Amino acid sequence: MSFEKLDLIEPILNALKNEGYTTPTPIQEKSIPIILKGGDLLGCAQTGTGKTAAFAIPILQQLYQQKGDDRGPRKIKALIVTPTRELAIQIGESFANYGRNTGLRSTVIFGGVPQNPQVNAIKAGVEILIATPGRLLDLVGQGLIRLSDISIFVLDEADRMLDMGFVHDVKKILKIIPAKRQSLFFSATMPESIMQLASTILTDPERVEVTPVSSTAETIQQEIYFVDAANKKDLLIHTLQDKSIITALVFTRTKHGADKVVKFLAKADIKAEAIHGNKSQNARQKALKNFKDHSTRVLVATDIAARGIDIDELAFVVNYEIPNIPETYVHRIGRTGRAGANGKAVSYCDVEERVFLKDIEKLISIQIPVVTDHPFPAENTVPEGKAKAKPQQNNRPPNPNKRPQGNAQKESNAPKEDRTKKKKWSWQSKK
Repeated sequence: MSFEKLDLIEPILNALKNEGYTTPTPIQEKSIPIILKGGDLLGCAQTGTGKTAAFAIPILQQLYQQKGDDRGPRKIKALIVTPTRELAIQIGESFANYGRNTGLRSTVIFGGVPQNPQVNAIKAGVEILIATPGRLLDLVGQGLIRLSDISIFVLDEADRMLDMGFVHDVKKILKIIPAKRQSLFFSATMPESIMQLASTILTDPERVEVTPVSSTAETIQQEIYFVDAANKKDLLIHTLQDKSIITALVFTRTKHGADKVVKFLAKADIKAEAIHGNKSQNARQKALKNFKDHSTRVLVATDIAARGIDIDELAFVVNYEIPNIPETYVHRIGRTGRAGANGKAVSYCDVEERVFLKDIEKLISIQIPVVTDHPFPAENTVPEGKAKAKPQQNNRPPNPNKRPQGNAQKESNAPKEDRTKKKKWSWQSKK
């Protein structure tokens, strides 16, 4: 099917052609007609399948057709809420690209940067607002944003919203936007907690699920390396000695861990930069730009910061640390193998992380192939705190002359008491 068969208007079709889009992805093919009819939608598709275009294109068309000859001040008609700055920026770029011929304006607001430029853009007038929850509620609280004209509400990456603790912010937002609206709910995974949240937002939604929930793309080659935690550093350097790996996205669990990886890669003459919540917005955008133009070979990211990293040609992802939430694995490796392209995702698993791996394989219903031919095979097979049982003593008869352990303990304390007394006596005698 082509985009022309989805009853899209000429300004949007021309913009899509300019972007090189000819055929909609399954999530786009199924979602766009539902949204154009004005119905609520619950969309589930794995990362990298085109969810942003699936809601951006029909929203632009609806607002364009409603615009008519209205020459009054621009009012915010569509609100898209997403968990991270990077993802908000990416969505904003998509709206700008697809809507370039519509005359509609959009802007992006997020925390971590001065608010004045964002406020000025809103005062100039926009129909589409893409926002992270914290900054949105902050500006609403200051009376700088009015959401009373919202007719379309989108909650994107809903599962990540819950992971990041935004559920209370989302509930606050729902109370200040009109109850009569079209609501669109998108997520790459759909656990029970997400279904409960969806039930509070959507009214008689049509459900679109183009792949099994929490599945991974078939175009991604997945591999597991069992390695001791102390050797992960050397294994990563060894992996990156392969010159065919043009760029690599490396995931760590913590911001501190990301910075450590950048430091040891730099010592190995491998250009790397970190992207995480402690970095300023300018630093994060610069690191992402350097990674996209290949001036930085390795981007080291935490899960939260990596949301919104959308690089079509990214072919290699490394889970330096296995995520303890199985759905996070799906999101991570979904950074590669996007839009039908091939990708590879390797994971370094130490003994403490094997329980996480088990949960991941259960979720995705795949046993990930194990690579045994590498220079740092795991030697430790017992998790910390679960030491091997001590070998049993030989069954010699007890020694009747051996004192009980309790008495022995008292004896061992006696010399300390004596020494204390001697010190006290010596000090007094000198005095």
